Amino acid sequence: MAVPAMSSMSAKKAPIPPLKISRAKKSDIPTIRDFIRRLAEYEKLSHEMKATQSLLREHLFGSKRAAEVIIAKLGKKPVGFALFFTTFSTFVGRPGIWLEDLFVLPDNRRQGVGRALLRVVAQIAVQRKCGRLEWSVLDWNQPAIRLYRKLGAKAMDQWTIQRVTGPALRRLAKKI
Repeated sequence: MAVPAMSSMSAKKAPIPPLKISRAKKSDIPTIRDFIRRLAEYEKLSHEMKATQSLLREHLFGSKRAAEVIIAKLGKKPVGFALFFTTFSTFVGRPGIWLEDLFVLPDNRRQGVGRALLRVVAQIAVQRKCGRLEWSVLDWNQPAIRLYRKLGAKAMDQWTIQRVTGPALRRLAKKI
């Protein structure tokens, strides 16, 4: 998947190399893990970061893949990624895509990389005849929220995310 270059010329800066977005390969696992680590730091959630290269290999490239990843590169330098997976809407009667994570390196923000990653995920959703593309965003991440609004995303304020993890998940599983 190639994306047109998002370059800008200035007297002080060199042109930005062409932006290319492609599906991740097994050899990208260290890069994916590094992006996840950096995202966890940005979101102040490093204490929740448990993803290892082994877990990523198993769940992104194993026999039962749980998610997919695309990587954005400027020239040969990885600058961002998006991780997503298929969902299903009973009301729409179609699959959807949940965008779990989208991250762009700080030095490469405001260059169209995030927008391009979202565009490619949206193209995948349309190709797969999905009824929705959804994601969550931390309420303090105003730069991301502004971008999402510009792209036509609407907040689902009437919904709250519920989560069960760790010991609570194991306790719930025993009660069923």
